[in-house]
Amino acid sequence: MARAKNVLWIMCDQLRYDYLGCTGHPTLKTPNIDAMAKRGVLFTKAYVQSPICGPSRMSFYTGRYMRSHGSHWNGWPLRVGEPTLGDHLNKIGVRNVLVGKTHMAPDIEGMKALGIPPESMIGVHVAECGFEPYERDDGLHPTGRPRPKYDEYLRKQGFEATNPWEHWANSGAAKDGSLQNGWLLVHADKAARVPEEHSETPYMTRRAMDFISEAETDGRPWCLHLSYIKPHWPYIAPEPYASMYSTDDMIPVIRSERERQNPHPVFGAYMDMRYSRNMARDDAREKVIPTYMGLITQIDDQMGVLMKFLEARGLLDTTMIVFTSDHGDYLGDHWMGEKDLFHEQSAKIPLIIIDPSKEADATRGTRSDALVEGIDLAPTFVDYFGGKVPSHILEGRSLLPLLRGPTPPDWRKVAFSEYDYSMQDVRLKLNQPIERCRLFMVFDGRWKYIHASGFRPMLYDLETDPDEYLDRGDDPECAGIIARLQAELFDWALHPNDHITTPREKIAAYADSQLQVKGGILIGIWDEKELAAIKDGIAQRAKM
Repeated sequence: MARAKNVLWIMCDQLRYDYLGCTGHPTLKTPNIDAMAKRGVLFTKAYVQSPICGPSRMSFYTGRYMRSHGSHWNGWPLRVGEPTLGDHLNKIGVRNVLVGKTHMAPDIEGMKALGIPPESMIGVHVAECGFEPYERDDGLHPTGRPRPKYDEYLRKQGFEATNPWEHWANSGAAKDGSLQNGWLLVHADKAARVPEEHSETPYMTRRAMDFISEAETDGRPWCLHLSYIKPHWPYIAPEPYASMYSTDDMIPVIRSERERQNPHPVFGAYMDMRYSRNMARDDAREKVIPTYMGLITQIDDQMGVLMKFLEARGLLDTTMIVFTSDHGDYLGDHWMGEKDLFHEQSAKIPLIIIDPSKEADATRGTRSDALVEGIDLAPTFVDYFGGKVPSHILEGRSLLPLLRGPTPPDWRKVAFSEYDYSMQDVRLKLNQPIERCRLFMVFDGRWKYIHASGFRPMLYDLETDPDEYLDRGDDPECAGIIARLQAELFDWALHPNDHITTPREKIAAYADSQLQVKGGILIGIWDEKELAAIKDGIAQRAKM
């Protein structure tokens, strides 16, 4: 019997596009990820739908823009009834399984209103964003929060503490043995106290392999979302990765003094955030970035482990493999820390897809510069499994055509991303009302336009200014560019996919086949002769 198709969807947290060997980093060692790019397609212009964990992931998991699914910030529940990838895959008999992070928050109030017990099968499906949670771990576990299974694992290895995740996996030790808190940037150059084989990244790899081994006896096709916690902060790595890179391996910082001279108000407010002020310091960058690089190479080594595991089980020939990230990390570029805005360091992500199908042989090892959005993965997976893509719900497009041939002529001409800063101190700094704390990015492959409610726009020309130093949002010479991209934003905003309960085929049939008249609803018809003519037309169309 032919083996079932599967999808292994690997996501890193806060991995920048340009921090891989195959995307141009000159010193970072990622040979296994580079080898994956040679087996598939590397997308060079892939963008998230919001440059922050929760909203970005909810867009990945629903295949819908933030404006459509409504989860605007970390911890904002995805409402009960919002269709997810799991719902679409379940309809075609595919398991949608999670190992690692989702950032999903359950809509407890919505479940209460509908009488859905959270512990029930439906309750778990809704609360876990349509995933079957083999092992969920959202990666941040300060003392006082619910504890992960990983704590139990560490204790079984002899790593006792009130908070093993923090005290062993995410803290270092001073020369005198005292604990050095890994949350603090000043300790990013310390080695994590936990031995490498027991750190989070290899642990999650083993849990993914546990699922794959168990799934072989099940027989059903699966989509496994292996969602790594790193290289997201706390920025701390175990040896040998903690000392693998030095400041000599760092690429030059991307920023200019001009950016701080009369900046756009929103950009200026973000440069003044605590994490931006700290990450703009050279001493902070010199501690954090070598560790960030070490965490990436650790992930790369785990990709080698995982690929050998799949090969030994004969799964490489039937498994689509996707490697990506939920957003980037400024790392001090543009005087910023964290993510949040739409510079390439934040909104652009690495995306490698290996389609094992023979139809994809011609594109192996190539790069695609088509504009791709995170919401394209959900329809790609449905398409790969042979299902019909519900285009009245999913707002992305299947990438299979790009994986198996040239970019279609009707491919999107602009990519969109959104951000809601109402939960941030920036709202207070700018004295903005909650409902107007909105940013929208429109990118056409050259010009990046950012609409900021209540303020002038931002605009960058990535052809002449690839590092995005010069904001031309108030440049009169760019008025035509701004008007064109504003029109794209206006058209997009007015035409969401919100017919989620009614397929387009049903809408088309209602008018095309005169279903109202067929159903006996005779509105506005003059007499029997006109009615007979209408019915005759219906009969004639039925014969076609």
